[in-house]
Amino acid sequence: MTLDSDLRAMMGYAEAGGDSSRWPEKLPVRERLRVLLDEGSWIEDGLLANSRAEGLPADGVLTGVGAIEGRQVAVIAHDFSVKAGSWGALTCEKQIRILERAHRDRLPVVYLVDSAGGRLTDQMGFFPGRRGGSAIFHQQIRLSGRVPQICCLLGPSAAGGAYMPAFTDWVGMVEGNASMYLASPRVAEKVTGEVTTLEEMGGAVMHATVSGCADEVFAEDWEVIAAARLLFGYLPANYTEAPPGAEAREPEIADWPDGLVPKDPNQAYDIHDVIRRLVDEGSFFEIKASWAPEMVTGLGRLAGQVVGFVANQPRVRSGAIFVDSADKAARFIYMCDSFNIPLVFLHDVPGFMVGVEVERQGIIRHGAKMIAAMSSAEVPKISVVVRKAYAAGYYAMCAPGFEPRATLALPTATIGTMSAEASANAVYARKIEAIEDPAERESFIAARVAEQAHDTDLGRMASDLVVDAVVQPADLRGDLIRRLEAAKGWIRSPESRHHPVYPV
Repeated sequence: MTLDSDLRAMMGYAEAGGDSSRWPEKLPVRERLRVLLDEGSWIEDGLLANSRAEGLPADGVLTGVGAIEGRQVAVIAHDFSVKAGSWGALTCEKQIRILERAHRDRLPVVYLVDSAGGRLTDQMGFFPGRRGGSAIFHQQIRLSGRVPQICCLLGPSAAGGAYMPAFTDWVGMVEGNASMYLASPRVAEKVTGEVTTLEEMGGAVMHATVSGCADEVFAEDWEVIAAARLLFGYLPANYTEAPPGAEAREPEIADWPDGLVPKDPNQAYDIHDVIRRLVDEGSFFEIKASWAPEMVTGLGRLAGQVVGFVANQPRVRSGAIFVDSADKAARFIYMCDSFNIPLVFLHDVPGFMVGVEVERQGIIRHGAKMIAAMSSAEVPKISVVVRKAYAAGYYAMCAPGFEPRATLALPTATIGTMSAEASANAVYARKIEAIEDPAERESFIAARVAEQAHDTDLGRMASDLVVDAVVQPADLRGDLIRRLEAAKGWIRSPESRHHPVYPV
């Protein structure tokens, strides 16, 4: 029995989609799928949705299941050539159904987002009901932490639809084409009087550097899709599994020259130089590299095992923790804990930033968010004090009281409420002020600094078991690999409990 000519024509029409030639800088939606998925793995559902409506092939969205490196994923792909990828009743229904299937079958989800938002000619279809846009977001939130959700933002994600990328674990945006906004510049001007541009208000660079809604910016469609495939290789299919292993490789740089980490706590250096000496060559996948760069977060491999790194960046704002960097770390820690990825914390932190501005921004509230995320993470955690670890920043980076598997220290490490210089000047401020002779004052300060330095001396920290081991830099990679191997038998706490009340 064969398909009749009407059905063949309907299927051909739906598969053809709209006229993509009007956007030569974009890959057509089915070409995007070919870049994302293993050849021949795509199984599509709902191809003939709304097939009797004119100008709506597949109702503007492709949904189905395919494979990335042999591992199954669910896919939502908006077709920008069909009514600008806008959502109607059946567009929503298709997306809800594939997300429900992802929940049942514990399938990761990849979103190829390129949508102008709700179809205003079909408001009753996409907006108020039980199977409209709100149900899509409900399903995304149900999936959060259960399966990886990866978003390639290839065009607009407008109005309420902007929340689709926001509920995912990673968002890559194409510069010049991708945008995310709740209201267009025209609407914003009418409501607020602001005159702005789409790029300034919701463009890729803005979201990757200012708002933090995007993780990375790419030049072409294929680049962001290739990055999504790469990231998927670091993540398990769902929360019940371990991340996939890979063949172990030696680090990009093996030598660790003297002075790579300067002894002077005020001298800047790039923490990436440390990370490159720890991870397998070419394996570091940085997350939100351009946002809050005083904190570095990313996934790497140690002898093939996936590990999450949370590291202070002394080269940027001395590595102090600000509101955005606390949020960045918290979100990354939640993701790693959800998907069974061990965490390594690299301390070189002067503390949380202080001052009127950050207090008004809620640095205490945001810092509490980071500390709560770190404390509640059950995956194996290892702390490495690279150089300075001061004040509450030391706590936030997984101090011994938060039960890391070990607290390690390089020979350059110091731990304390503040630097010896700052501590001496704070404790003896009045006495220092009362000494009139400059030479005598300098001698007094030097003596007090030496006393304070004794309290933060690395030998004392090790003697008092604050530090579990002092490790030579060249031995750190091997030490981490062995400790993570020893922790592979960990299991999650069996008791049932609600999440702690995380600060908002």
